[in-house]
Amino acid sequence: MISHPTRSAQFRLPALLLSAAPLLADDSGDAAAALSCLACSGTLLLIPIVILVVNIALLVWVARDAKARGMDSPVLWMALVLFLSVVGLIIYVLSRPKGELVECQNCKNKRLQVSTRCPHCGAA
Repeated sequence: MISHPTRSAQFRLPALLLSAAPLLADDSGDAAAALSCLACSGTLLLIPIVILVVNIALLVWVARDAKARGMDSPVLWMALVLFLSVVGLIIYVLSRPKGELVECQNCKNKRLQVSTRCPHCGAA
């Protein structure tokens, strides 16, 4: 008779949990130490993921803002923020054209109010 691989896997998991039960019932603190170690490793894995997500959000914001302000090279500004992180973001914010962004009547994208042409569609 051929055994199903999923059936043997189904029986291994409860056995594994039952073998860990004495650790959880132990009063010596080993279980608490194991759980705190697990929580710490989960936190250590979460921190780089959060930093990566924030950096990606900054890159997207810089690209959209640079394009809306009619800057010539949004990709170079993205590279600056990518390599210098917060320092690059500060340099970008201080050197970008100042002014209020308004919606273009033609393409509905954001553009500087003082610009003569929309950087997205070229309409006046």
